[in-house]
Amino acid sequence: MISVTTAQLNALLAAFAWPLARILALIASAPVIGNSGVPASLKIALGLLITVLVAPLVPSPAGIDPASGAGLLIMAQQVLIGLAMGFAMHVVFHAAEMAGEFIGLQMGLGFATLYDASVPGMIPIIGQFLGVVVTLAFLAVDGHLMLISVLVESFHTLPLAPLSTPSGLRDVALWGSSIFSFGLALALPLLAALLITNIGLGVLTRAAPQLNIFVVGFPLTIMVGFLGLTLAVPYFAPTLERMFMDGLAQMLRLAAALR
Repeated sequence: MISVTTAQLNALLAAFAWPLARILALIASAPVIGNSGVPASLKIALGLLITVLVAPLVPSPAGIDPASGAGLLIMAQQVLIGLAMGFAMHVVFHAAEMAGEFIGLQMGLGFATLYDASVPGMIPIIGQFLGVVVTLAFLAVDGHLMLISVLVESFHTLPLAPLSTPSGLRDVALWGSSIFSFGLALALPLLAALLITNIGLGVLTRAAPQLNIFVVGFPLTIMVGFLGLTLAVPYFAPTLERMFMDGLAQMLRLAAALR
């Protein structure tokens, strides 16, 4: 007859419950796999599968009851760590949407928005287009697999234990400011082309005051914007790859800072 003591049952529960909390939190907040369009049952199944594979390799603190105050604190901390790591990668995707908003405003399409259920909210149509481009690039370079690999590595960088101080959360807030720099880096070629177009329209207006600039300028900026997007999208690859690598590195730096 097999007998299991309460201490053994608590140790088994802690060995799987605490890693599962971090894994599910990251899956819920991560780009692509955390999208609201992905069924919740699939997310839970993926989290359980990763936990079953990872939990035997992750040392858990001994002598802590998962149902005690210290155990629940560790559980809450693991959820917070997973959410913060998912947010670190989400910054890249929000930066692409911001780049699309910059471009759309300069093209005169700032009013052209569509409802995005994953936000939820209204997103400029150019921002949604760049969001799709970034998602496809992320899947093309196996970013989802690298994301899971970094998640597993985080258990070695930041083991399951009570955190002494949440100082690493300040790094998360600072990393959020990268949305603006990454977005500007993606939008800069298009913004430069549209700026030159607007300068040319201004000179044309001064040379021919009778020209209706609103009739000519609006279609021209839209045409230049779409032409620029067509030419620039193939050259986004190096910038997007660097952004993905920065996001994955930030996830590990966050884990190291919280240790």
